[in-house]
Amino acid sequence: MCEFKVFLDGEKVAEDIIYARVEGKRVTVRDILGKPVVLEGAKIEEIDVMSTRLVLTRTD
Repeated sequence: MCEFKVFLDGEKVAEDIIYARVEGKRVTVRDILGKPVVLEGAKIEEIDVMSTRLVLTRTD
């Protein structure tokens, strides 16, 4: 399976992520155990499956 590391403005904020959803100006991700991490004021900049990276930037 492919779990992602999540970076927000260059800082790792989550890992082992298997789910991501954009909800307005918020991105919610969930890890392999279903634990959510809600990132307010963020948007998806890049998804790199080969490097298992999900890159977010601030919208503010």
